[in-house]
Amino acid sequence: MSDFKKITEDASDYDNLEQMSTGEILRYINSEDQKVAMAVAKAIPSIEHLVEGLAVRFLEGGRLFYIGAGTSGRLGILDASEIPPTFGLPHERVIGIIAGGDSAIRKAVEYAEDDTEQAWKDLAAFGINSLDTVVGIASSGTTPYVIGGVTAARKKGLLTAGITNNPGSPLALAAEIPIEMQVGPEFVTGSTRMKGGTSQKLALNMISTALMIRIGRVKGNKMVNMQLSNNKLVDRGTRYLMESLQLDYKTAAEVLQKYGSVKKAIDAYGK
Repeated sequence: MSDFKKITEDASDYDNLEQMSTGEILRYINSEDQKVAMAVAKAIPSIEHLVEGLAVRFLEGGRLFYIGAGTSGRLGILDASEIPPTFGLPHERVIGIIAGGDSAIRKAVEYAEDDTEQAWKDLAAFGINSLDTVVGIASSGTTPYVIGGVTAARKKGLLTAGITNNPGSPLALAAEIPIEMQVGPEFVTGSTRMKGGTSQKLALNMISTALMIRIGRVKGNKMVNMQLSNNKLVDRGTRYLMESLQLDYKTAAEVLQKYGSVKKAIDAYGK
């Protein structure tokens, strides 16, 4: 703890931003963004460790919970909300929780992130158990709501991970699996919705996508369990079947309508 330093609060490498042209602002932001993927790449071993443990629990009926405040909480909710339409799982399997409740998704709730006990209360409302996994997300790694939730979950025997942009942070120490992505100072000093948020989104994409592949929700490279909730997705599913079953478009569309999902149609044809 004595060596912990909030890199996310370091002064920007740029100054006098208001004197820059629009083009300069955009090019400098883009230049900083190019550092993000490399920072995430260095965290892949930790992400792999999480996904391997998570997949085992998930196949036994466990769930994945994301907890966060502000931008971090919203990104967790975003990732969780895309699992049902993309991979056809119930909303109850991957759940995002934000400090301050759902109203905080659109409008900040003052001091909600400062409550060290509320996250566990929010998790407990879902009947959380030892098969579940809790991933805390906090760019600073110091958010009390997130640290409290991860600490309590780990004590209860759940698998825990902490996604942060400050190595050696309290969140990294609280979690069984720290996922530390050092993206450096933000273009606008302290504005972690920028590189910090981008790195979190990339990590969450990796976690949920790898998990879904590992538990069999993808076949080949196709989203065969996606929900057919609009014409675009019905067309995509039809084309999946054309390719997989060597059917013309009309026949593939009829087959998809009959079975209701790409996977069921493929399984029915014995492919």
